[in-house]
Amino acid sequence: MSEPAPRAERNTPPTPIPFTVLTGFLGAGKTTLLNRLLKDPALSETAVVINEFGEVGLDHLLVEYVSDNMVLLQSGCLCCTMRGDLVDALETLLRDLDNRRCTFKRLLLETTGLADPAPVLHTAMSHPYLVLRYRLDGVITVVDAAAGESTLDAHIEAVKQAAVADRIVLTKIDLVDEAKRQRIVARLRGLNPAAPILDAAKGEAMADRLLGSGLYDPDRKIPDVKKWLAAEAYVDSHGHHHHHHDVNRHDEHISSFVLIADDAIPSGTLDMFLELLRATHGEKLLRVKGIVKLAEMPDTPVVVHGVQHIFHPTALLERWPDDDHRTRLVFITRDLPQRTVRELFEAFLGVAAPDRPDRAALVDNPLVPFGGR
Repeated sequence: MSEPAPRAERNTPPTPIPFTVLTGFLGAGKTTLLNRLLKDPALSETAVVINEFGEVGLDHLLVEYVSDNMVLLQSGCLCCTMRGDLVDALETLLRDLDNRRCTFKRLLLETTGLADPAPVLHTAMSHPYLVLRYRLDGVITVVDAAAGESTLDAHIEAVKQAAVADRIVLTKIDLVDEAKRQRIVARLRGLNPAAPILDAAKGEAMADRLLGSGLYDPDRKIPDVKKWLAAEAYVDSHGHHHHHHDVNRHDEHISSFVLIADDAIPSGTLDMFLELLRATHGEKLLRVKGIVKLAEMPDTPVVVHGVQHIFHPTALLERWPDDDHRTRLVFITRDLPQRTVRELFEAFLGVAAPDRPDRAALVDNPLVPFGGR
């Protein structure tokens, strides 16, 4: 029987394990990318969870054997009905790790091509135990350059996968001409202004460029808010995504923007704003990220991270990461205009609305849910 761990070791909370989600529509090349990544020394101690849709798993047969730290989730996509299986798999890996039956320092989950990433992110962000043991490191979305435009036209899931990504890997660029490459890149930039787009054919999709896209630098154990938030990209995008205005395209329903406040915000005001936003528009919030200056502790910034109606417990930073001490909230939404969110935010902050007629400014109160009077 192994020796019991020293008391100091038992009393020290384990360092959360970085958790990366690999997604992308059917045929985009996720399995090819996964095989290549797992050969990189940076992923030598990685547990892999693969979600295969259907009674008989196929994708896992194409993934080269790595170690016992591989779990196959079958018979369903990672929607609400499969989240229990995902929780069981993640808890089993932790038990094996704690009992020294396996060793891993990183978790990588490959979703099925039909998956909406939101339920996976919900699980990582809201489960009371998993949220202590894992930390979301980022979402990697693989997009097929040859079929990407038609896929985005036909499937809202593919649009969501691109919109919430921290990194986008573009595959099969060598199979398309320059005009088509520029179109798909422009479309992805419109959906997600902040995510770097990496060319797999040129070898850009390497571990060092895909991993470490979360809030915390895994090596230095300190927050890298500027890189994680990438608020400047949303300011430059002017709250819109492209200029084609084809109402039949799924892209037209996606907006990305940033809200900025110079003055410190009372914590109660922030809580009420996020709660009302979550309660009234939760399903439309694909992703929310932000750093907030609170009135009660202006020198201790608060990090906000939400996916749809689920918000991660707020994290306190020891100090501001740079000289910019403003509140910055980044939103990626579906069928939720920037104006709706901005007016709600400004109403909580008590910002006047001089661009409205007096009566409308008083009567059309954005704090009333669903635009009621």
